[in-house]
Amino acid sequence: MSTKKRTAILISGRGSNMQSLVAAARAPDYPAEIVLVASNRPDAAGVAWAVEQGLPTVIIDHKGYGSRAAFERALQSALDTHHVELVALAGFMRLMTPEFVAHWQNRMINIHPSLLPSFKGLHTHEQAIAAGVKIAGCTVHYVRPEMDAGPIIAQAAVPVLSSDTAETLAAKILKVEHRVYPAALRLVAAGQVCCEGEKIVISSEVSQTNPLYSPVI
Repeated sequence: MSTKKRTAILISGRGSNMQSLVAAARAPDYPAEIVLVASNRPDAAGVAWAVEQGLPTVIIDHKGYGSRAAFERALQSALDTHHVELVALAGFMRLMTPEFVAHWQNRMINIHPSLLPSFKGLHTHEQAIAAGVKIAGCTVHYVRPEMDAGPIIAQAAVPVLSSDTAETLAAKILKVEHRVYPAALRLVAAGQVCCEGEKIVISSEVSQTNPLYSPVI
């Protein structure tokens, strides 16, 4: 019997981070198994990709529900059907109710394209350039009811050059997202991450050569 953590990926768009997680999970020693891809948008490009890969998929169109809670009940039903143990948000553009987040406390993770707590919300790359920062990056964190909040599991940084635009910065950050998210999910699924209050403690067994420990890429 497999001991891999049964993991669902939630998407709203093309799902490029989903693809990186799926690729990582194909390794025999990876501790998470992708058992479901769920989208709240029927036109999400990532759904077609997931179907092509033979992954179980479900579309739960949030527009078909009268409330956020009703949508989440349908989503939870799908997660229960597939016996999901961990949830990874990969460009999932819906805020969760406190009740749903509490149900998945420390079992639901997200990736955000900034070095949180800086530049929450949308247009993160424009925010970074407008602020004149010299380092930007991405953050993997446990989900909390507040937007883009929660204990930080992993971060990776890239330099911001004077010649960078929002588009070039986004492309640089996306490359490191595709490395850091699978590495972070590996740690979570392997039980090498724990929360002490609202701070993360990573097992001392984790090698310092892990991608999570590359501060500037």
